[in-house]
Amino acid sequence: MPTGRANKLTGQIGEFLVCAELGRRSLIATPFSGNVPAFDVLAADEDGRTLPIQVKASNSNQWRSSAELWLRLSIAKGRQKSGGLTEITHPQLIYVFVALKPDSNSKDRFFILDKTMLQKLLAESYTAYMEERSWIRTRNPKSFDCRLWISEIEKYEDNWKLVESRLKGLPDSPI
Repeated sequence: MPTGRANKLTGQIGEFLVCAELGRRSLIATPFSGNVPAFDVLAADEDGRTLPIQVKASNSNQWRSSAELWLRLSIAKGRQKSGGLTEITHPQLIYVFVALKPDSNSKDRFFILDKTMLQKLLAESYTAYMEERSWIRTRNPKSFDCRLWISEIEKYEDNWKLVESRLKGLPDSPI
């Protein structure tokens, strides 16, 4: 199990990799190293328009989350129940998921989507997982642990045009 230091380093590496990728796209970017609760990186274009970005880095093919961030969940008699989607703050916030390369023969991967898209994916995934189990988690009925897998977000890989269009105030391009 990774240590707190290892997790901190993974997050730091992810933030700096995102800043580097944005720089390759002629954008100025700076990380905030966990000092701003709502985002990790701020990107800016040559016209001074800025865009906050949340970065999630992982050394594996998945990222952990809590389903109660995305769904209104309750528990009665050991059975979970969904009351639909939660109202999320900052629905247009850009998320960049970074899958750090596992070895020198591979490359880091970036998956870019917004918080609304993320909520939809995680809510659908958690709902499907729980429906298979009749909404009962036998080992820990109070667990809302949910995972986002690379296979669920592959279509958003290198979707940097989302960042560029949001900075320019343009409508999002279809994936």
